[in-house]
Amino acid sequence: MDKLIESDKAKEFRLLIEESEKIVLTCHVRPDGDAIGSTLGLWHLLRSLGKEAVVVVPDKAPVSLSFLPGFKELAVYTCHKEYCETTVSSADLIICCDFNTPSRQDALAPVIQNAHCRKVLVDHHQEPDEFADLMISYPDMSSTCEVCFRVIAAMGFFGEVNLDCATCLLTGIITDTRNFSVNIKHSDIYEILMRLLDKGADKERIVKEALNTRSYWSLRLEAYALSERMRIFPHHRAALITLDRETLERFHYERGDTEGLVNRPLEIKGVAYSIFMRQDSDCVKVSGRSVGGFPVSEICKQLFGGGGHLQAAGGEFYGTLEDCEQLLIDNMSRFDRYLSKAPHERIVM
Repeated sequence: MDKLIESDKAKEFRLLIEESEKIVLTCHVRPDGDAIGSTLGLWHLLRSLGKEAVVVVPDKAPVSLSFLPGFKELAVYTCHKEYCETTVSSADLIICCDFNTPSRQDALAPVIQNAHCRKVLVDHHQEPDEFADLMISYPDMSSTCEVCFRVIAAMGFFGEVNLDCATCLLTGIITDTRNFSVNIKHSDIYEILMRLLDKGADKERIVKEALNTRSYWSLRLEAYALSERMRIFPHHRAALITLDRETLERFHYERGDTEGLVNRPLEIKGVAYSIFMRQDSDCVKVSGRSVGGFPVSEICKQLFGGGGHLQAAGGEFYGTLEDCEQLLIDNMSRFDRYLSKAPHERIVM
């Protein structure tokens, strides 16, 4: 397996772990499979090393991840604010997983940033802010869980990886790569897969639980979104799906129900990028996905104050859903110059 982790960073991280007893792991708001997989994966590792570790998350994780070992041990800031603040304030070390800027933690951000202990960032998003004492950031990797696996190996802790740790790490890799179909730049990720399978991780179960299991209402919502709320813009090779709060309530929306929806229009031959807009209580959440090298991250960065990976990004819009939609439509032509990066195919309607 390629040794992509800088040895000095691995040594420093190991020393920080060895010197610490109370360790807090945390991730971004609205945590996904990679966020929960990386924090819980490292949590299991730290516990096997005899450390007192706690995972503190900004808000609840989707129930689709409840099969992960340790899921019930998550400390949710929106539910147990006082406990989370006390736990963070008493920590010797904080490990920040799967986010590149403090703002991605919403209300939990100042609690983490004001803590006086040392902090480590383990992440794979582009352009990270320098907010940690040790920055372990590799944007060319598929997922934070891939970074975690490589860091664990580089620190010499692979022998401490147990079944629970392996299950969590493989879940993050599978969800961020859509079962090894996107975001893969290093071929030895398949060796990582084999190593985790050797530890006992059940890939078939992970795919079923994390990607292929959903509620009745979630499936109904997706069907409605694709049949009634999806618009195609052939000249721009773009797709747009919008869901307002009334629609979400009608289909009994729960967090995680629209996971993966933004990817569905990319199944249409010729579509280079897909944008999904969901109206939340305080803003419009924007997600973007693309194929063939189209930089959907530029759309999210320039129009919606966000960013992310080249072909997987997000942002927010503070205004009406209609204005958010119109902002994108009015500016689509600005991004047509990037269409040359994606294979030229006519959209088949």
